Amino acid sequence: MREDGKTLDLVEFDKQDVLGLIELSASVGWDYDEHEIRTVMSSGKIYGHKNAVGKIVSSAAIIPYDTELASVGMVIVNEEYRGLGLGKKTTQKCINSVSQNTSIMLISTEDGRPLYESLGFNVVDHVHKYLSDNYIPTELFIHRVITIEEYCENDIEEIIELDSAAFGDKRRKFLLNRINQSKKCLVVRDLKGKIIGFALSILGPINLLVGPIVAPDPQTAALLIDGLVRNYQGRIRIDVPSNNEELMLFLEKSGFREVSNPPLMIKNSSKMPYRNKKLFAIAAQIFG
Repeated sequence: MREDGKTLDLVEFDKQDVLGLIELSASVGWDYDEHEIRTVMSSGKIYGHKNAVGKIVSSAAIIPYDTELASVGMVIVNEEYRGLGLGKKTTQKCINSVSQNTSIMLISTEDGRPLYESLGFNVVDHVHKYLSDNYIPTELFIHRVITIEEYCENDIEEIIELDSAAFGDKRRKFLLNRINQSKKCLVVRDLKGKIIGFALSILGPINLLVGPIVAPDPQTAALLIDGLVRNYQGRIRIDVPSNNEELMLFLEKSGFREVSNPPLMIKNSSKMPYRNKKLFAIAAQIFG
């Protein structure tokens, strides 16, 4: 397409484009850093437009999971290039990169919702975004005998299976990349040594991001959160799926505040894949 007589090329980005994508993200107040963008690239694909001098002016990413689900995110358009349909074109490029049998999910901003509805996405749920500037430790009760330990490589297969049942699709490549990126990864074991939960923290330039969290119950999820953030000084972010009122109450008692409630949207399906109600925090909005 053309803009003021100049060509805007729609391309797939690679590792040479990481710094340009960080600049684009920062231009809209988002906090993608090199580690996050490399995890997105390693797990999926990022498309977007470059102007005549090679500056990145739009982006959208898609992360295909192992069977019939993919997640779209990182839909950004430089302020000077809005109104040209770039967001729609980049998102459509992501949609076209997977089969028509793939259910595609995304977590939208309110501003972005009309765009996604025009592309065939429908709202099926919401996510609760929580932030804390000062975590307040509270007394936690354990209802069963469990142990919480640091992750080791031998744990990966159990984690992949736990995550698959909680998230609604297997996502091996993403989890391997995310654990490699993580500041800390904890696992929960029962009396027999079986892993029954896990949680990650990712250190970004602005927030310590906590998630995904998979646990058998809200109390165990709270213990995992406490284990990840207790000694952290700085801002913490957790994005919680709906119908987790008990965990959200714990967060509010622990110094978190809900700052937004963005819609979860899906295309090529009328509802999300089956989830077993053990997902207490998502990995990040881009990953669903």
